[in-house]
Amino acid sequence: VQLQASGGGLVQAGDSLRLSCEVSGLSFSTKAMGWFRQAPGKEREFVSSISASGGSTSDARLVLGRFTISRDNGKNMVYLQMNKLAPEDTAVYYCAASEGSFTGVDEHDYTFWGRGTQVTVSS
Repeated sequence: VQLQASGGGLVQAGDSLRLSCEVSGLSFSTKAMGWFRQAPGKEREFVSSISASGGSTSDARLVLGRFTISRDNGKNMVYLQMNKLAPEDTAVYYCAASEGSFTGVDEHDYTFWGRGTQVTVSS
């Protein structure tokens, strides 16, 4: 199983970024997917998740209204559209795949993890 996240970079506050995660080696359309992030010196935290069908999503309070998770089951891809980025969003962002089809907000709900992509937001 491989999860390859991409799309991170250095942006200014207020800018947007779209993260992508390409998944291979599992039955993608049957797995819930999630995005997590880890800032320097902090624990990894939940960002957003999406059910296997894409019909249900969950978002962390801190990103509500700014970040949107989506998926394309035909392409084995999951995305995180991030708008109105703030310096507090600076972190390494990880995509993760669950064993199940329903969204989870805890990292223990996810079995497979990608390496992460760095997002840096300058003020």
